[in-house]
Amino acid sequence: MGKHELSSASSGERRTALITGASAGIGEAFARRLAALGYDLIISARRVERLEGLAAELRRDYGIAVSCTPADLSQLEEIQKLEAVIKETGNLELLINNAGFGISGHYVEQSIDRHQRMIDVHITATVRLTHAALRGMIARHRGFVINVSSIAAWVQVGAGPGYCASKVYLNSFSTNLDGAVRDQGVRIQALCPGYTYTEFHNSADYQGTERETLPKWVWMTAEEVVDESLRRLGSEKAIVIPGLKNRIAVFFLNSFISRLIMRIRPLIQGQQKNS
Repeated sequence: MGKHELSSASSGERRTALITGASAGIGEAFARRLAALGYDLIISARRVERLEGLAAELRRDYGIAVSCTPADLSQLEEIQKLEAVIKETGNLELLINNAGFGISGHYVEQSIDRHQRMIDVHITATVRLTHAALRGMIARHRGFVINVSSIAAWVQVGAGPGYCASKVYLNSFSTNLDGAVRDQGVRIQALCPGYTYTEFHNSADYQGTERETLPKWVWMTAEEVVDESLRRLGSEKAIVIPGLKNRIAVFFLNSFISRLIMRIRPLIQGQQKNS
């Protein structure tokens, strides 16, 4: 194995992964996959009962150590609690910043506090937890950080501006940081899934209708997303878009056609209002 490849943890060398938002969806899929590889886990989420139930199951099925650190990452003191855990974990090999949520509806219809919570979970928590992990990883000359972003980073019209912008930040942050630390044995990945079967679209914060209206072929499972993320961890590019259909979607979102639509859409909307 090369120094930038994720390997199974051997019984002689215990390695630990910390996962936020681990009680469901992509975070839970990461926990199950890494447990199968023999990694000890630190899992975090708001829902304590779900977290503890998952921990008990993984300890029983894989014989690994699993500790739970419940945290609401929209609160600074809760982020700092996880920072302390990270700094105390001497064999942390993998940090997965997965916690996140979306807000449906028009931007101005939602309170500014909800938008601020999303920024704190997506950006503030990611930046602080990554900073806490990097010093130890660099000293050990080994480590990985996965920041769960989204193909929404390439959407410039018709979606939540705060959500999309936060994912643009995560992509830029991850790409720039990866270039700064890869020579020190550490790699950063921005994982950009598209529509994924999780509880995201059924949460109290996000009440969109995609699960009912979009065809099945546009969706991926959380397990498929996680497998591609881990398979491409340490690859040349920091940004990983799982699934050919999502890579095609990003190509068109980033194309001349998309930019043309973005330009003419206000003109069409203006004509509709005047008609």
